[in-house]
Amino acid sequence: MGLSDGDTIGRAGHSMKSERDHAADRFLAANGWGDAERRPLAGDASFRRYERIVSNAGDQVVLMDAPPPQEDVRPFVTIARHLTKLGLSAPQILAADEDQGFLLLEDLGDGTYTHLLADGHDEKALYALATDALIHLHKTPAADAIPAGVVDYGEDRLLEEVDRLNVWYLPLVETAPLPAEARKDYLDLWRKILPAAWQTPRSLVLFDYHVDNLLLLTDRTGVAACGLLDFQDAVHGPVTYDLMSLLEDARRDINPALVVAMKARYRAAFPNITDDDFDTSWAVMAAQRHIRVIGTFARLKLRDGKPHYLEHMPRLWNYMDSCLTHPVLAPLKEWLDKHVPTNLRAISK
Repeated sequence: MGLSDGDTIGRAGHSMKSERDHAADRFLAANGWGDAERRPLAGDASFRRYERIVSNAGDQVVLMDAPPPQEDVRPFVTIARHLTKLGLSAPQILAADEDQGFLLLEDLGDGTYTHLLADGHDEKALYALATDALIHLHKTPAADAIPAGVVDYGEDRLLEEVDRLNVWYLPLVETAPLPAEARKDYLDLWRKILPAAWQTPRSLVLFDYHVDNLLLLTDRTGVAACGLLDFQDAVHGPVTYDLMSLLEDARRDINPALVVAMKARYRAAFPNITDDDFDTSWAVMAAQRHIRVIGTFARLKLRDGKPHYLEHMPRLWNYMDSCLTHPVLAPLKEWLDKHVPTNLRAISK
């Protein structure tokens, strides 16, 4: 998969292994990889971890270790197989122990967009390929694009995500608790705003569609050249969501001219979507996602002791300032200006 070899994990001492390590050993042995070399790969913000498994002959696969109950590999398996059937490039599932939370995956290599962009690869070409992959997915009728079991990106989940601002972000920046009435007003205004996001068509939303989870597969052509990772949280939602996630990336600044060009590229493929519907859906989904990520990064700091995500907060608040100019978000802007003024949007590690 598109992950980098990390620091070597000592596995020589049998007594140092956890029961989880032993379970991974058994899974690998049962699938013919018991004598292979195991190289840690960079992880993410979840409980999942990854290892590159290299045989004596040089063959490579990736081990996903997703310990239950915190993680469930079943959605990943379902979505990966579905995307492959649609002509997109998700890792093939080579072996699975769904109850234990282990998968052996096709190794798609290290050519993530993040690495390629850092090495000076053609930014426009990469983003055009990622945009075309979404066009391909969204041109597939919703009945075929959305596999059975994928849930709607519904109000309960959307509200829980934006409430992370109150639950996690505000405690990060101030000690005074938010009055109960103010929190109720906040959730009520979101209930009124969210339906506007669904004015565009609906499709499968991969949910974390950004440069860390995309790869360039040089041995494939067309949209199959865009490798896809980290889609286990996929939902049924507005088509604007993934493109917005790609172009308003929490982790990197993108040339505004490139954003305009990729929006136009996408819009040209769907002339039946009106400007008003597209822009309104984009603004609502952008505000919802950015607030969710702001709250999630605060949680990673406070709960999980991972402060490095806070370096992205200024960029996220800049995105918020931009999307809050849309009239549909006027009530949210008024609430934020009152309860999360500018001085509470500047934080450090």
